[in-house]
Amino acid sequence: MLGIAYGMGAMVWQVVESFAGDASPTASTPVPAGTEYLGVNELSRQMALPGGLTSADLVTHLQARIRRLDPQLSAIIELNPKALETARELDRERARGNVRGPLHGMPILLKDTIETEGMQTSAGAFGLVGASASKNAPLVDHLIQQGAVILGKTNMTEMAGFRGGPDGWSSRGGQTRNPHQRDADVGGSSSGSAAAVAAGLAPMAVGAETNGSIIVPAARNGIVGLKPTVGLLDRNGIIPASQYQDTPGPMTRSVFDAALMLNAMSGSDPADPASVGAPQGIDYTQLLVPGALKGKRIGYPATFSKEGETLPVENSTTFNRTLEVLREQGAVLVPVNLRLADASRYDELLLSDVKDSLNTYLGKRSGLPVKSLTELIRFNDERDGSETDHQPVLREISASTLTPAARKPLWEALIQDFRSSIDDPIKAENLDAMVSDFDTNSYFGVAAAGYPGIAVPSGVDEDGLPTSAYFFGTQWAEPTLLAVAHGYEQAAQVAVKPQL
Repeated sequence: MLGIAYGMGAMVWQVVESFAGDASPTASTPVPAGTEYLGVNELSRQMALPGGLTSADLVTHLQARIRRLDPQLSAIIELNPKALETARELDRERARGNVRGPLHGMPILLKDTIETEGMQTSAGAFGLVGASASKNAPLVDHLIQQGAVILGKTNMTEMAGFRGGPDGWSSRGGQTRNPHQRDADVGGSSSGSAAAVAAGLAPMAVGAETNGSIIVPAARNGIVGLKPTVGLLDRNGIIPASQYQDTPGPMTRSVFDAALMLNAMSGSDPADPASVGAPQGIDYTQLLVPGALKGKRIGYPATFSKEGETLPVENSTTFNRTLEVLREQGAVLVPVNLRLADASRYDELLLSDVKDSLNTYLGKRSGLPVKSLTELIRFNDERDGSETDHQPVLREISASTLTPAARKPLWEALIQDFRSSIDDPIKAENLDAMVSDFDTNSYFGVAAAGYPGIAVPSGVDEDGLPTSAYFFGTQWAEPTLLAVAHGYEQAAQVAVKPQL
């Protein structure tokens, strides 16, 4: 499979170049070295200066950087041919005194599951390449209204991991590489979004998660990844997997930038049952202030329990240092037992959900070579031309027989069990948030509960790869989580930048 992936990666790069349009070098002001690693807040400040950085200069710089570095990384699956034109128009708006907000003129990348007008939305699959999207997903419109420049689309684990294959591999985009070490796990499925932000190909990207698809690649690539509460953000126009689990979310180089992105992306769907009770109109940057950790009660798993058995948690050296930093900043650390909910039927329910979600979505998409999951599997078989099965998970999904009516009460019971496993210690200990070592996989239960979590760089391991602290909490806890994560980030001062 990997031999095929590499060959496709080279071919896809030629396709990306042909999409680039006005991305070829033009007369522009060179930007200072290191600009590609600045945060949105600093970039915005520089753009506000007389004669300062322009959006067009930044876009041109990043396009050149993508042409130079992405053949090594395969993080970008398609460039937006209108990006530079859009950037120039936003510069003209700024010159007239019209600044839409902190994201005005900021380049952003989108995961290839998010419908973007005039561009492909394929989840990395050739079977979903055809007519481009006729309109944007609502969250893309929100970002554009706030002045963001859609720079392009990112590679990903094909079909959000539901085809089967390595993290970061897709038939259309090839194998995304971890910019810190090319042979290290890049994480999935928002692999390209994470790798691109880590490599300085864009200051921010949108990922999407069912379970782990924002948090895992963010942690593996040493960036910030926020997985919001399911229902906080509009999910329309995104290739679905599960109505109970799916959500888009910000992937950035700082917690502050994640809060800025969340502000710009905000807007839930009133027709979405998961959006009932979703808070509106919050400025998520307002609580990101000095001293935010003082007095905060933060739980951390000291033990895990399941079916009456309790096991101690073995934390890494970097996580123990995370706890020290939190304590030094005045947080009250509370050891808790984290009960592991019964996940025995999780895979069965999820794969059944994916089957119905994909069939419904493909049936509605026009201009594609496939209209159903069965047709997609057949398309892949004919295209691969190999005896090796490159889509074992899709076949397993297709074989699911669980009906939506039978599935619904099982999902609801499972979600409630996962929620209780998180809510119970939070209520019992009056906690503001919880934190765990990313490698304990706490993110799985948080995602299954539909609750929010945020990964923040915490250091490097003995192999020189990024490590991450994972903060999580209960439903709609984003304001507190962002404040706690920001306080930790500012105190820890961890800078994890790849050598490219």
